[in-house]
Amino acid sequence: MNDHTDGKQPSSIVATVPLGLHWPTLDPFLFCAHHHDQYPAGNDQLGIDPVQLKGRNMGSDFTVKDGFRMYHGSEVPGFPRHPHRGFETITLARHGMIDHSDSLGARARFGSGDVQWMTAGRGIVHSEMFPLLKRDQDNPAELFQIWLNLPAKNKMVPPYFTMFWADEIPRVRMTDAAGRTTEVLTIAGALGDMPPPPPPDSWASDPGHRLQVWRIAMEPGAEWMLPAGADGDGRVLYIYDGAGVRVSGVSVANDHGVQLDPTVDVSIVNGASSSELLLLSGCPIGEPVAQHGPFVMNSRSELQQAFNDYNDTGFGGWPWDADDPIHGTMSGRFAEHADGRVERPSEKS
Repeated sequence: MNDHTDGKQPSSIVATVPLGLHWPTLDPFLFCAHHHDQYPAGNDQLGIDPVQLKGRNMGSDFTVKDGFRMYHGSEVPGFPRHPHRGFETITLARHGMIDHSDSLGARARFGSGDVQWMTAGRGIVHSEMFPLLKRDQDNPAELFQIWLNLPAKNKMVPPYFTMFWADEIPRVRMTDAAGRTTEVLTIAGALGDMPPPPPPDSWASDPGHRLQVWRIAMEPGAEWMLPAGADGDGRVLYIYDGAGVRVSGVSVANDHGVQLDPTVDVSIVNGASSSELLLLSGCPIGEPVAQHGPFVMNSRSELQQAFNDYNDTGFGGWPWDADDPIHGTMSGRFAEHADGRVERPSEKS
């Protein structure tokens, strides 16, 4: 991140950085990807007609063309089956739907503000596809995927996934002196007395790690004071939707990240339009990070073992008929777990 301070006066802003597809993060986070694509109307396979895909680097299409990327999808955009070990993924589906399938035999369709939290642990294979369910209109899709590291003692825990349906995620609404509202969606880390439930082996499961994943929505002109964390915490505020905000009196444009001094309260004043921000904050794990592609361990030898294990076992195999399963044409959200349990969000979400 770029040093923001100019020597004139102390500031809660340590550094700023412009944002692209992959956002820089601080320990214990590994990175955050912001996928925002304006997909066209879907075809009978819930994908994009092949004639519209000419001229793309199919199989690895990460360049925006005609308003969207295909990523690793061939007709339906998304990420066909791929392995992970040694960390967690937190996926926030802001717009559009995501079809999840994994090597445990679990699958899900989620969107409309839902969050999926997956602990890869000792190894899991999954796919994440973006079905284009609307055939008579565009299919905008927007999601965040956050990679949260695991400490060495939890690198090899059993894989696990859970759903936080939109209406179940704690929301805290605050009103400033002028009656303007700020709403904080607390995916991890309590604000007040509403703690969300993290997975059992996560770095977030110990309150002493102070992990915070908060999505912040501010009305035009709203003012809010972000409470301080603790000395040593990694804390970054990302401004991704709106006309910019003022952070501790400093103007920060949209599509920028701000590294904050975690020891002080931080004043946030929104601009003239509604804004959304994402806060990632927490106690660092403070261990060596060895990463290669989808594996995150503590040493090169552990990475090599991860590749060997995947080649030997496939992390349990792949129980699906395709590398990129899609869960039908109906738009209903659900999760079917490996034990056969099926859950759905309530009607109000």
